[in-house]
Amino acid sequence: MSPNPSLDIAPSDVDGDRLVAPSQPGSQRAVKKLPAQFTPYSLLIPATVVLAAVVGWPLVQLVIMSFQEFGRAQVFGAPSPFIGFDNYVEVLTDQAFWLVMFRSFAFAAVCVSSTMVMGTLIALLMSALGKVMRLILSIGLLLAWAMPALTATIVWGWMFDTGYGVVNFVLTRWFGLDYAGHSWLIEPLSFFFVAALIVIWGAIPFVAFTVYAGLTQVPDEVLEASQLDGAGPVQCFRLIIFPYLRSIFLVVLILQIIWDLRVFTQIFALQGIGGIKEQTSTLGVYIYQNSLGTGEYGTGGAIAVITVIVITAISFYYVRQSVKEEEL
Repeated sequence: MSPNPSLDIAPSDVDGDRLVAPSQPGSQRAVKKLPAQFTPYSLLIPATVVLAAVVGWPLVQLVIMSFQEFGRAQVFGAPSPFIGFDNYVEVLTDQAFWLVMFRSFAFAAVCVSSTMVMGTLIALLMSALGKVMRLILSIGLLLAWAMPALTATIVWGWMFDTGYGVVNFVLTRWFGLDYAGHSWLIEPLSFFFVAALIVIWGAIPFVAFTVYAGLTQVPDEVLEASQLDGAGPVQCFRLIIFPYLRSIFLVVLILQIIWDLRVFTQIFALQGIGGIKEQTSTLGVYIYQNSLGTGEYGTGGAIAVITVIVITAISFYYVRQSVKEEEL
């Protein structure tokens, strides 16, 4: 018996080197814990609710509208009867839609490929520069990235202006070419050349910063070992850097395809400066023209739904190919 009864400890209250307080019936309540496998999903619930409210419900409304006869009268309260697939049939049998679709894919292909190549090259340049020059380059990229699309389009439109544009002045005075009074926006080909410059100029910073962030995670030892083995810059990028950054390139590629397929501001603003709408509209502008422009919201909704399906299919294909490559 211990001299002090308050210090008596039962053998069951000793767990190795730790003292365990004696349990008292009814002193503790059973706490139910959520299974560990459900914890990540529970953390996604708030973001899922916000996305469902902000994106999901408008998308559902868009799909419903695409099956209805929905014009200006329906906006002001007139009944909107369901007409089945009539809007889709009208869109898919319209030759203008397929011309716009082809034009949009061609424009997106040029913009995406150019942006990916130039952004990657700038990222490699940033990794090779010193701190001061890398900082200056980063500031320039940030300024280009921060400029609103409409502002950038107006500035570029001034540069390519017919009478007072700096581009015509430089080509005429410095290079001796006959570009005095040349209109860049009248011809569809030169129109999309200017539009591609604006889109690529604004998208390069995102690709450059993202790829550069990935380059900082490539082990230096692996790069040094490849250089000692005689690998050149192209082989080093193809065999070492690209496999390490494959997932980053995939995400950036998908985002660029989505953004460039539905580009709106640059095309719409250039059309206002001097482009011909019938010859230069892409999917984003075409949806606007067939909904807000003419008041045929049902037809515009059908075009928008088709665009969403096409973009989703492209994204799904690239993601599935990436998953297959990782499983091999």
